[in-house]
Amino acid sequence: MLQRFGELAPEREVKFAPVDLKSVEADGTFSGYASLFNEVDLGHDLVMPGAFRESLATRGARGVKLLFQHDPNEPIGVWLELNEDARGLHARGRLMPEVTRAREVLSLMRAGALDGLSIGFRTVQGRTDRASGVRRLDKIDLWEISVVTFPMLPEARVSTVKRRAAPGSVGDLSHLARSFRRGAQAMRAR
Repeated sequence: MLQRFGELAPEREVKFAPVDLKSVEADGTFSGYASLFNEVDLGHDLVMPGAFRESLATRGARGVKLLFQHDPNEPIGVWLELNEDARGLHARGRLMPEVTRAREVLSLMRAGALDGLSIGFRTVQGRTDRASGVRRLDKIDLWEISVVTFPMLPEARVSTVKRRAAPGSVGDLSHLARSFRRGAQAMRAR
């Protein structure tokens, strides 16, 4: 448990998930999936359909923070819409141009250098399958969604109008994603 102002606060978890951001508009709005259902990530978590339903009903989009790299000192915008659909948790947000970090994030997203989303949450209901080690998340209390550099899944990237780096070029991060995946697998094997 985390201690906050002399009280015990619930433990916060972060989970990187595939994202397919369609584009980043001139005003800083973007959309994509912050989480996909029924996909096991590198942390061996599987988010189930309906996992966000109660949290979204209670908090609404404005009650979920839009952060940079999960840093509570780095709010960079607001979520305009958060909805579950058959695929996952769809998010539409807007980076605030009045915030210096948000302008930097917008520039990096347009360049394809910053292109992941990650959820910060508390597990309300979940269970781990002993045989596979996969934790099935049935109910999640969603606190924040962050724009991040390295999402948990290699395909958790922003899809922009800009041309992507050629495989093997300096801008290609697929080797880093493979290395990250191997490191996560090694940690699980301990």
